Amino acid sequence: MNPKRFRIAFSFASERRSFVAKVAEVLARRFSQADVLYDKFHEAEFARRNLGIYLPELYREHSELIVVVVCPDYDAKQWTGLEWTAIHDLLSNRRDADVMLCRFEHATVQGLYSTAGFVELDDKTPEQAATLILERLAINQGRPKDHYLPLPSEEDTVRATATTYNLPRIPPFFGREDQLKRIAEALDPIERTWGVLIDGPGGMGKTALAIRAAELTPPGQFKRTLFVSAKQRELGDGGERELTGFVVGNYLAMLNEIAGLIGQPEIAKSAETDRARLLLAALAPERVLLILDNLESFSKEDRGQLFNFVRRLPPGCKALLTSRLRIGDSGDLLVLEKLDQSAALECLEEIARHNPLLRKTAELDRIRLYERTDGRPLVLRWVAGQLGRGRCRTLDDALRFLHSAPDNNDPLEFIFGDLLDDFSPQETRVLGALTYFSLPVEVKFIAQLADLAELDAEDALKTLANRSLVQPDQEERRFTLLPMVAVFFRRARPEVVAETGIRLENRAYALIVENGYRKHERFPVLDAAWPTVAPALPLFLAGPNERLQRVCAALQHFLDFTGRWDERLSLSEQAEARAVAVGDHKNAGWRAYNAGWVPYLRNQADAVLAWADRAAAHWQTAHAGARERAFAIQLRGIAHQLKKDYPAAVAAFREVLELHRSLSARSVGVAIALNDLADAEQDSGDFAAAERDYREALQVAREVNYAEGVAFITGNLAELALEREDWPSAETLAREALPLSENVGRQELVSHDCWVLAKALARQGKADQGLPHARRAVDIITRLGSPDLEDARAALRECEEKQGGS
Repeated sequence: MNPKRFRIAFSFASERRSFVAKVAEVLARRFSQADVLYDKFHEAEFARRNLGIYLPELYREHSELIVVVVCPDYDAKQWTGLEWTAIHDLLSNRRDADVMLCRFEHATVQGLYSTAGFVELDDKTPEQAATLILERLAINQGRPKDHYLPLPSEEDTVRATATTYNLPRIPPFFGREDQLKRIAEALDPIERTWGVLIDGPGGMGKTALAIRAAELTPPGQFKRTLFVSAKQRELGDGGERELTGFVVGNYLAMLNEIAGLIGQPEIAKSAETDRARLLLAALAPERVLLILDNLESFSKEDRGQLFNFVRRLPPGCKALLTSRLRIGDSGDLLVLEKLDQSAALECLEEIARHNPLLRKTAELDRIRLYERTDGRPLVLRWVAGQLGRGRCRTLDDALRFLHSAPDNNDPLEFIFGDLLDDFSPQETRVLGALTYFSLPVEVKFIAQLADLAELDAEDALKTLANRSLVQPDQEERRFTLLPMVAVFFRRARPEVVAETGIRLENRAYALIVENGYRKHERFPVLDAAWPTVAPALPLFLAGPNERLQRVCAALQHFLDFTGRWDERLSLSEQAEARAVAVGDHKNAGWRAYNAGWVPYLRNQADAVLAWADRAAAHWQTAHAGARERAFAIQLRGIAHQLKKDYPAAVAAFREVLELHRSLSARSVGVAIALNDLADAEQDSGDFAAAERDYREALQVAREVNYAEGVAFITGNLAELALEREDWPSAETLAREALPLSENVGRQELVSHDCWVLAKALARQGKADQGLPHARRAVDIITRLGSPDLEDARAALRECEEKQGGS
């Protein structure tokens, strides 16, 4: 939020004071004198040595609409010349909407194009001029131009003249209906509470919520509404600005400011020990609503004293406090979390009214912006506001700029920077651990990675959750780091992130090596630990090639058996590129070969052929032997099979078989080659040849203790029996294959055996027995994304149709 102190500011020469004074009085009847920057409304403030510097700052930073009243020699006069320099700077920076040009006698001013438009005042009354100003203000705010009309008469009693009302301007407000309702209830005179503390992380819109709640209080509920801020800086689209002259720095200064605003400046001269008591007594008849903003800037002692002060407010007085740090009792607390999506989209739509580049963006892009900014209104507005600045032409440009924003225009530093020193060592370690995860993680895994006892990690996580820095699940057993916090923490504490990364990588490496390769019985251990293993993969990819290739070799079967095909493909492809980069062409070939199996499982023949060619090219460069050539040809063979070019597939598999037999008469390679050959023969309709080669493959697999091969070859024999309509044999073989597949952990083999068994049972009049197997097959294949889904669904339909008829 970028609140403006003044709705309207005037720049004029002294010879036009009489006219401007009348216009200012009309505007003050609509708002208040505090809302209009006209020197006679702020005489005490204008009595300063450096007014020539101070006044232009008020125009540039703290005024919503600047009304320039030009007359002959306006820019040549000492004071208006200084003012025009600041105003012209706004125009040069494309803030045309902030400036309304008016003139007498068709006067001109240096620095404007001849086509500049003016309101001609020579024939206007003060009321007519005020009407035009109010129309322009409403248009700037995206409201109907008559929003502030008609003008109030001098006899009208409006809130602006009946109360002291110094609320800063806020952008159009969206959402937060539940929070506004709760605040309204707390401010109701019948409630005995002192008010509400609005707590939450930076950028959530605490100040805007407090101001909006004050604006919505019923007329007459409070005689005075006073805003006092301890904010020391603010962030706009163009960067961060230090606030001077408008803030208070401690508890006593805030009491002094309140005393001055209620017309009791002498209280500030009293003894410090008496000041709170005297101010409370002075507030008693005033019915004041105090909005005390950004109290995290105070020391802990000052925050405590201020909380004790507001708890003792006299009847009829209330307070709204805002702070990033918790103060006082939880019963008075309103924790402000992210803006809801619909309100965020309304906010962006309003900004788009004045930003053509944002107006071009699609709703999906705006939703992604909402998600990437954690629903923080400040960051949302800042990112949207970058469109049209510098090199930012799209929301992606603006989000990239967010991650590398300069020190004087960095929303993440603005929001989170003051929190770094407040984190305990345990909270720092937990944050470092969470930067590696994008999905919710269990407390026990976070504790292991943070090198903390689980109870200490849980306490730290709950504290961080209370500060809206991490997001717990409903049971508070899994936690996620908010994206903006992750980006900031990686940048601000790289040493903590790096130290955590070393622990993550070493722990994951040990788990992979101990439980990977073909250790099927250990796969459940690795599967349970996978949430903390997967985040280490980018670290392996960035580390030494030798270690990376070892990790890939250890994981390939695990990823296949557990259905993590996307992870297998991504890891293999990236590891292939890493191997090529260091000249390790042999391992590059193996990574390409492993990648090629994923499109095979998904029935993508052309992709399989492409990977086979890549593997063969790598192995040729590495001068590899017969074994590697056999595996490259095997990939080509299965691609031909997918294309239903069975003669080419059979020829390829026979070549593979001969290459493996040239190395050993009995081996895993020989068993696989025989199985592949039989599979192609079965698809071609040569069932006799297929059974012969399946049987030999099964024999070899048993001889060399190839348990995985025994499982899938037995399952293939079951499917062959099904095709030959030998239902009892198909059932027997499928029942034999299913536990073998379960033991080795390959989910696609389990699903295959299930649907074969389901069909065999259904065709023997035992559909009721086959139904659970068919359902299990569909569930597994749906999760895997396998092309066998239609086979499984066909088995399920057959069982459902025949159910009850057995």
